[in-house]
Amino acid sequence: MYLYVDKQEGIDDLPETLLKQCGELQSVMTLLLQPSRKLARVDTAEVLAAIAEQGFFLQMPPTPEQLRRREQCRG
Repeated sequence: MYLYVDKQEGIDDLPETLLKQCGELQSVMTLLLQPSRKLARVDTAEVLAAIAEQGFFLQMPPTPEQLRRREQCRG
């Protein structure tokens, strides 16, 4: 899973329940997100809107069904 947050805000104000569900967080990359930037699995505008509204965007890994559909489309 990926947890997107505003770099300046960090994780200090994230909901406690979210932090407990995520476990220990580790920074893996810093991205400059702009509406024109394309992300692999999510809409950048959706990520930016969620960060503006709730302070974070949580991207879950694809389900097994989503992975199967993706493989079918490639094949």
